[in-house]
Order: sequence, then structure tokens, then C-alpha cells
Amino acid sequence: MEQTTKSRVSRVLQPTQVVVIKYCLYARKSTEQDELQALSIDSQIKEMSEIAQRDNLQVVEIKRESHSSKAVGQRPVFNQMISELKEGKFNAILTWAPDRLSRNAGDLGTLVDLMDQGVLVEIKTYSQKFTNNPNEKFLLMILGSHAKLENDNKSVNVKRGLKARCEMGWRPGIPPTGYLPENHIDRCGQCRLDPKRSVAIRQMFEKMADNHWSGRKIYHWLREIDFKTKNNKYLSLGNVYLLLRNTFYYGEFEYPIGSNTWYQGKHTPIINKELFDKVQEALNQNYVPKTETKEFAFTKLIKCGYCGSGITADEKYKKLKDGGVNRHVYYFCTRGKNLDCKNPSINESDLIKELINLMEKISLDKLEIKDKVKHELERYNTFRSAVLGMDDKTKLNTEVNVRNYAKYILKEGLITEKRELLSCLQSKLILKDRKIELE
Repeated sequence: MEQTTKSRVSRVLQPTQVVVIKYCLYARKSTEQDELQALSIDSQIKEMSEIAQRDNLQVVEIKRESHSSKAVGQRPVFNQMISELKEGKFNAILTWAPDRLSRNAGDLGTLVDLMDQGVLVEIKTYSQKFTNNPNEKFLLMILGSHAKLENDNKSVNVKRGLKARCEMGWRPGIPPTGYLPENHIDRCGQCRLDPKRSVAIRQMFEKMADNHWSGRKIYHWLREIDFKTKNNKYLSLGNVYLLLRNTFYYGEFEYPIGSNTWYQGKHTPIINKELFDKVQEALNQNYVPKTETKEFAFTKLIKCGYCGSGITADEKYKKLKDGGVNRHVYYFCTRGKNLDCKNPSINESDLIKELINLMEKISLDKLEIKDKVKHELERYNTFRSAVLGMDDKTKLNTEVNVRNYAKYILKEGLITEKRELLSCLQSKLILKDRKIELE
């Protein structure tokens, strides 16, 4: 009885354990809305550091992050802070406002769970403090949910504003070549004619509709007159065709692209609808739909010796007097790096002769297929013995003449075998003036 009384006294007299609060100062702004942030990261750190000094708070680390908080678990610095909280490096967070910590339910729930576990002792902001108290956690969740609501409404408001602009006749975004934007906040989406480029844009349509120019001819003409975009770049051939199909130039636009929602623009048209339709008719007449993909033996294995572009292939058919048809395959430069490349095309039969001559010149070490061929012959000998019952006298010699094997594959092999053979070369093949050499 006496011993029990002493034990109770000792428990009563034992001092209460004091938890030392160590803060991590976390400052964040969204990179997507820099101009809308009330305080920059440096300003947040300055303000909260002054509060820490005033209230004698122990700040053990400062973390800064430029990242949107609308998605769960996407902030690397925030995730690191959560990990270090669990490790006990600090047990409290000092930040400007609750929305700096989270604008989504997932990260907010993580913080509340850490409070429930006693890992996160306190979250202190500029004007509030949140601890593991039911009322304070409830308020934290309300403020975090309100921040998420604002974030969700933001995209709805932006879409509504863009739709209103479209209904007013102003297409959102950067205007196409031939127009200049009106750089005023109250004139978002408005544009005016570019006096330097709009004339050339109109001439592009006229030359195709009236003079029957091709897109490639227009491309070269634009280079001749030194036509450049406002970013001081030449138009590519693909951009030329995109401009010729852009309805914005006669006054209509689709927004968003692919939505089939059309608006009548208030901008000044460069051409009329009749001229635009003539150009579309010309483009559609010249358009050749893609057929099934054709496979050729030596494409993607050879480079042009003039401009460094790839070598592609196409097939041509020639009718014979007896009614038959001859098929010819030609290899030529794609002109991907130089539209004016002068490297001549080569017939596939002549290309094979060039490759066979190359096999005579290169070292056998250049071909890494000897072991593979030897292995295949050994398998064939095993098949003859086990399945066909032939004796060892009829087995094929596995000492392989790789040079003769390569020539045979180039002449008689399947497309896959030819490609596999040339892929064993340690250097890239170069085609220049109908001659093949190694890079």
C-alpha cells in the first residue's frame, strides 16, 4: 500500500514533457500566374521571417517553390517537406497563407493526417495558427477547400471569358502571319493588318488561284522576296500550306480548333471568301491521298552525301509493248535539310551493284554476322541429322565465306535479310552521285 502511494506521487510530481516546435518556412507561388500573385516568394520569406523573429520562432529550414498546387503530389519541394516532417527534421510549418500549402484535397488531407498522428504540431500563417484541435483543423480544411473552389472556378471563368471574346468577333491567341496584335489589356484578342506582310499574304492566294502556282513555287517566291515572319524567320513549306487553308484571312475562325464552332471575326479580312474557295479547290485537286505504306529494302540506312538528309525510295511502272509492266525502284534524297539538293536518284539494281562492290572493299571485321551464319548452319545440320536422318558425311561445312554470303543476300535475300545485313555495318552508308561509300 505504501509503495503504491509513492508510485502515484512520483507520477503526479513528474514534470510535463515540453515539445520543442521547429518550423519549416515554406514559400510558394504558381508559375502559371506570376502576375496575379499577391506576394512573390522573396516577399513571403521576408514577411514570415519578421514574424518568426518577433515571436521568437525557431526556423530550421526555408523552402521555396514555383509550382502550381492544383494537382495532387506534383510539387517536388512540398513532397520533400512532407518526407522531412515524417523524419522529424521539423514538426511545424510557417507559411504566408493556407492556400500556399494546398489548393487540392489530396495535399490538404495529407497535412491533416499528419496533425492527427502528432507529426505536424502546428501550421502558422500571417494571421492564423492551426494545431491538432478539432475546430482549428476544421477551419484549415474550410480555407483549403475554398482555395480549391477558387482554383476550379478559375478555369470556368477563363473559358467563359474566351467564349465572350469569340462572340464579340475577336479570336483569342496570337493572330496569324499578316496581322499584328493590339497589345492592350482591354483589347485582348484584337488585331490589325500588318502593313509589311498582309500584301504578300494576299498575293500568295492570288498566285495559286489565278496563276496556278504550286505551294512549293510560292515557297520559293517567298524566299526570293525575303519574306519573314515577325519573329524574323522564313516560312517552311508546311507553314505555307497551313496559311493557304486558314479561314481567318477571309474573316471566319473556329475556336477551339476542332470544335466545329465558328465565329464571324471583326478583324479586317485580307482576302474574300471567293478567292479562298478557289485556292481550296486548287489544293484539293493537287492532293494525293496516302496509300498503304510501302516497304523498301534500303531506306533509313543511307544518308545523302550532299546535304545529310535521309534517302527514301519510290517505285515507277513502265508499260511494255507486249502489254506487260516493268517495275523500277528508285532511291533519292528526301531533301529534308535542303530543298534544292542536287544529288541524283539511283535505280535499285544499280544500288545493289554498288553495295556488292562495297562488300569487296571493306574488311570482314566490318560485318558482325559471321557467328550468326555459322550458328544457323549448325542448326540446319542438326535438323538434317535429327529429322531427315542424314549422316555426318552430308553435313554442310560451317566455315563461312561472309563476303559471298553478303553478296548473296544483297542479290537474292528477303527485304528483312537485306536490312539486317546492312544494319551490321559499323558505319553509316553515304550515297553521292550514284556512288555508295562508308561514312
